[in-house]
Amino acid sequence: MSTDGTVTVPLRDRVATAQRDQDARTVMRLRLGVGIIGVLLPLALPLGNAIAALLDGRTGDDVWPGSMSGAYHTSTRDVFVGSLCALGTFLIIYRFNRMNDVMGTVAGCCALGVALFPTAPGSGADSGQLTVSVFHLVFAVGLLTSMAGFCLLMYWAPGIKDRSYVRRPYLVAGVLILVFMALAGAAAATGVGDDWPVTPLYLCEWLSVWSFGFAWTGAALSLAEDIGRLSRTRAVVGAVLRWVRSLGGLLGRGTSPSRPAV
Repeated sequence: MSTDGTVTVPLRDRVATAQRDQDARTVMRLRLGVGIIGVLLPLALPLGNAIAALLDGRTGDDVWPGSMSGAYHTSTRDVFVGSLCALGTFLIIYRFNRMNDVMGTVAGCCALGVALFPTAPGSGADSGQLTVSVFHLVFAVGLLTSMAGFCLLMYWAPGIKDRSYVRRPYLVAGVLILVFMALAGAAAATGVGDDWPVTPLYLCEWLSVWSFGFAWTGAALSLAEDIGRLSRTRAVVGAVLRWVRSLGGLLGRGTSPSRPAV
């Protein structure tokens, strides 16, 4: 205690407090980064393809690929690969508890595998591309499955059991991802929607990634509230969501091309 009666906090304790705050801010931003990638990627791919088609004077037949992975063979290949690499890195370095660490690492490695082992093009694929495409399919199924597992594990994770507003989005996201995977498999087996401008596979992948992204965004908002940065984080999220709505408006007014064979 100082001579004027105020309590003096030792330097070591002040440094430790600042370090904990810095760690919390880092984790919050990491969660928000994963959420933003999940929310924006399904829309950024067709929007980027539409813009590229307009600039090049093309018809835009590849605006909506048959799947998100099909974007590898469109104008937004770099956006797709870069986003998955960023997502994979985030998931690998994210730490919570042991089970979530393992599941996050598996999901991150699968995301990198999806990015580095592209799916085969719709036509004219050689034997090498078809072989690589098998690895791509394995990594893609592993990614979606581990994303669902990660969300379900977070529902029972210690530290958030008393926060239903954080737990429930994780539970909903995990269940929805599994449901959308089943629907995508059923559509592929029956051929339903193969001639749709936006295929059932793309829609199911889109909604799965959105479920994961929104759950992580909610977790980021929860942590931002704990460290007194909720207003700033809400402003960032609000700006992102407004941009998403504007993307939806642009896509609604844009070209509605037919889907290429994938």
